[in-house]
Amino acid sequence: MSILRELHDMASQHEIIAENTQTLIIKEIQQLIVELKQERKKGLQEGTRVHQHLLLSTQQLDKTKKQYERAFREAEKALEAYRKADADINLSRAEVEKQKNISISKTQFSEDCKNDYAAQLENTNKHQRDYYSSLLPNVFQQLQDMDEKRISKQKHFLKNIADTEKKVSPIINKCIEGMYKAVESISPEEDSRLVVELYKSGFAHPVDLPFEDLSCPNHGDNNSHAPAPRSQSSTDFKNQNKPGTTAGRTKKRGGLFSLFGSSKVDDQKEDFSDLPPNQRRKKLQQKIDLINKEISKETAEREGMLKMKDVYIQNPALGDASSLDKKLEENAQKLDRLNQELIKFENYMADAEGKIVRRHSTANDSLSNSPSESSVQSNLGPYISAPGTPIAHHYAHSTCGEDGENGPIAGGEGELDDVPDGEGELEYADQETPEEEFDDFPVIGTCRALYQFEAMNEGSISMEENEEMVVLEQDQGDGWTRVRKANGLDGFVPSSYIQCTLYDPL
Repeated sequence: MSILRELHDMASQHEIIAENTQTLIIKEIQQLIVELKQERKKGLQEGTRVHQHLLLSTQQLDKTKKQYERAFREAEKALEAYRKADADINLSRAEVEKQKNISISKTQFSEDCKNDYAAQLENTNKHQRDYYSSLLPNVFQQLQDMDEKRISKQKHFLKNIADTEKKVSPIINKCIEGMYKAVESISPEEDSRLVVELYKSGFAHPVDLPFEDLSCPNHGDNNSHAPAPRSQSSTDFKNQNKPGTTAGRTKKRGGLFSLFGSSKVDDQKEDFSDLPPNQRRKKLQQKIDLINKEISKETAEREGMLKMKDVYIQNPALGDASSLDKKLEENAQKLDRLNQELIKFENYMADAEGKIVRRHSTANDSLSNSPSESSVQSNLGPYISAPGTPIAHHYAHSTCGEDGENGPIAGGEGELDDVPDGEGELEYADQETPEEEFDDFPVIGTCRALYQFEAMNEGSISMEENEEMVVLEQDQGDGWTRVRKANGLDGFVPSSYIQCTLYDPL
């Protein structure tokens, strides 16, 4: 756990680094990328513009040069034609003058093209000098400045990252030192002991197997003349002395024995009876704690709804009190179900601990009873205790067989057929007389009634709102508290209907 905590602290520091990098550095990098893209685009556009201007000037120069060359050749041809016509005595003077005029015009056009070519050449040379001396270097300078700016920003970002790492590095080093200390504190012997404590089965060592002398007809039966109880069959007598058997059926053992057997795992049972005793008790205790937590949550929710309902009754303008009735009924049903679950798992726990005691819930244990629940409770016999009765008083009586022998307790869940290994018989709780059962309880605190309550069942008492009473027994998880009124009567009232103030224990 220490190593995991140190790793968690290291991860927290790395999260700080990531957060700072995300909020400070990455955000600035994104802004810088946008700026650099715009500057680069602007520089490239400027370079393209000056290059296109020089290219157009060069193309115009080529065009004027070609035009001048063509005009010059035509002027040469016209002059040659005039000379031939002037030397030819067969031609008339008019034709000679015509050739002369054509030669003059061609020569003049050639001179004009020559002048255009010279002007364009001078212009192109000027553009070329400007392009290579100033325009293109300016573009390159802009791009160079942009890149230097990018490098400078990168330097700044890297420095910030290093500073962030430097700030958290001492904490990370402490985490690493803590990991070293945690590693040094690992004890193989202590870890092995914890594993053994966690997974030990709790089975008792099996007794020695008896020698069965087949030559003796009554071998191993010292009480063959004693009448067997009607509730036990011959199978029970065959298995009662065998280790690992309870109530006529073989008990599966896990733990060490499962290491050498099949690795197949059956579906886990509700009472965890498929687990070894120690593991079963741990699972049952976890389940009981979870149910108690749910009961506390639902009880607090119910108290809040009841207080809200009282406020609505006193001041109808704040809300309708009847709107909470359905929620209160659902809450009561949920509490009843949770209380039944709690009793069931407490019985499983008592069975796992080798006890036969069990706490039953009577009609006044629940906030809303159904007919099916009442019928089940009526079949439990005349020995069902009132709510809040100490656990040791439950099952203090057992039904008797026809011949007077004590038989098993009747009624589905009341019949216990599992006992821990190594015990040959069930140990019943000591029976107590009615006088002992209703001995006075010590006063452990005072309480005040928050609401009026009318007792509808045996064991509960009525109370008026704001009535002061003393507490005899705390709520045992069933939703009822034992109190005594000023007139000396005591009984059970709903725990959510009273406000208790308990005395400090000596």
